[in-house]
Amino acid sequence: MKVSKRQLTGSISLTAERKAELQKLQDELAYSFKTPELLECALIHRSFAYERLADGASPAVREDYECLEFLGDAILGLVVSEHLYRHYPTLSEGDLSKLKSFLVSTNHLAALSRNLGLGEFLRLSHGEEKTGGRNKKAILADLFESLTAAVYLDGGWTRARAFVVRQYESSFSEVTTHSLDLRDYKSSLQERLHTLGRSEPEYVVVEEAGPAHRRQFVIEVRVAGSRLAAGEGKSKKEAQQKAARSALEA
Repeated sequence: MKVSKRQLTGSISLTAERKAELQKLQDELAYSFKTPELLECALIHRSFAYERLADGASPAVREDYECLEFLGDAILGLVVSEHLYRHYPTLSEGDLSKLKSFLVSTNHLAALSRNLGLGEFLRLSHGEEKTGGRNKKAILADLFESLTAAVYLDGGWTRARAFVVRQYESSFSEVTTHSLDLRDYKSSLQERLHTLGRSEPEYVVVEEAGPAHRRQFVIEVRVAGSRLAAGEGKSKKEAQQKAARSALEA
């Protein structure tokens, strides 16, 4: 079914000044929208849309990025899943899922948004602006999803996939180099101990040193009071993961 421009963008219209702003963003994206109103829609937070309704705008058509965000989430999931499937044929489904979760996490998507400077172009209500909405991780992550959907609706699957792969280029490279470090060794150790009928692992801080801004932790993982292994890291979480990994590899 063919979808009209009106259905996709509602009553959005762009001033000459806003068109110039969006052109700067399109230059950064290395993608030119046939329907720039789609790009504008992808940048409208619901608080801005509700504020416009309060000012008397027509409520007939939804004009914020939430539905685009829904679609973008699915597109990102497919592109990332395809990449992992093709490049890590020996990994289990569980490990592939962990890598995917990392790559589509709020923190990661927010970082991708910051790289593109999306927050600068975001439409927010005055109230959301005052509370720092332009820099909130959740909003920035939503922005990247909505932008992905806008590219898809404007240019089709091939261009949307190319856009995502281009934005993820360094992320995919990082995962290639450090993929094993993204595994949840604590969960793996707990699963193994459960299979063996042994007690739950306990993680104990045995050493803590360094200044407040550069702490180092040494943590032992124990089962029924017996030491299995130890790990050191800049945070308790990192030290626990390293201890669990050492226990698995012992």
